Amino acid sequence: MKQSPSKLTLNNLLAVAVTSLLLGGCASSGGYGSKAAEPSQSVSFVEPKNGATVGQEFKVVMGVKGMEVKPAGDMTTNTGHHHLLIDETPIAEGVVVPTSPKHLHFGKGQTETTVKLAPGKHTLMLQFANGSHQSYGEKMRSQITVEVK
Repeated sequence: MKQSPSKLTLNNLLAVAVTSLLLGGCASSGGYGSKAAEPSQSVSFVEPKNGATVGQEFKVVMGVKGMEVKPAGDMTTNTGHHHLLIDETPIAEGVVVPTSPKHLHFGKGQTETTVKLAPGKHTLMLQFANGSHQSYGEKMRSQITVEVK
C-alpha cells in the first residue's frame, strides 16, 4: 500500500527534527559581524601611553589585533571600527555605543584622531564594535588615563 504524501514516517520526522536543531543552532550563532572576540584579538592605544601627560589638544592613535578595521555598515565577521569613550563607563557586549560628545565614533574606519580636553585627569576608553556599532565588550576594550596640562 502506498503512503499518502501528507503523512510523515518516523524516519522523516527524525530527519526534520535533526535539521531543525542544526539550523536553529546556526541561526542563533549571532549572524554576520557579531562573533565574540577571540583571545588573540585586542585593541590598544598606540598613542598616548597610559599615564602620559599631554597638552589640551593631543593625538590619539588606535590599534587593533586579530580583527580588521572596516567602516560602519560593514557586517563582515571579525571586523569593526573604533569608538573612543572619554570619562565614560564601559559598554556591554552587544549594546550599541551611544552617540554623544563623550562617545566618539570612527565609522569611516579611522585609526587616529586629535582630542581636545580640559586640564585634569581623564580616562580614555577604546571600544571596538561591529558595523552596527554593537560593542564587542570587554575583550575588545582598552582603557588608559592621561593628565591634561
